[in-house]
This record gives sequence, C-alpha cells and structure tokens, in this order.
Amino acid sequence: MKLLLDECIDRRLGRELSGYDVRTVPQMGWAGTKNGELLALAEAEFDVFITVDRNLSFQQNLPQFNIAVLILQAPSNQLADLKPLAPQILPILPTITQGQSTVVSL
Repeated sequence: MKLLLDECIDRRLGRELSGYDVRTVPQMGWAGTKNGELLALAEAEFDVFITVDRNLSFQQNLPQFNIAVLILQAPSNQLADLKPLAPQILPILPTITQGQSTVVSL
C-alpha cells in the first residue's frame, strides 16, 4: 500500500508507518499543488492521502477520487503532536475505503 503525506506533515512521520511505502508531496514534485489537482495526481499512484486539512472533505467531492483520505487531528502539525497518532493509523490503513475520508485523533 502506498501512502502520500501532505506537504504540511513532517516527512519523519513516515518512519512511524513501517511496512508501507510512504512518500511526501514535495518528494513527488507536487508542492504548492491545490487539493483537487493534488488528489487527481495522487490517485494515479497512491492508495491513501494523509493530511491535517480538516476542510478537505468539505472542499472536495472525495467519492470522485480513487484514493482514501486520512485526516489527522492533533494540537498542531508538529511531529511531536502527530507521532502519537501512528499506533491508531496502522490498524486503520488495511480497512480504509477509497473515495472516503477517515479521521484519526487523540
């Protein structure tokens, strides 16, 4: 399963998601790309898009995209705040559904 971390998420979070192929938006050369276009690009190569953008599911028609969206809710997007979510993320990934968003919070 291939995971894409949004550009506002510290790339080091990928280390916590062992067993998965994790890339970041900047690594893909997509930094600065708007959400709709980003999801269109991501769906061709990734299974799950991980973001902290709580408005994404309201701004985009997610069912039209062939990618699942995982929204992380933490006090900030700092690694120290996101890292504790990793144990909750790992069991969700095998069951996540494309075209839908799933929220993970503390």
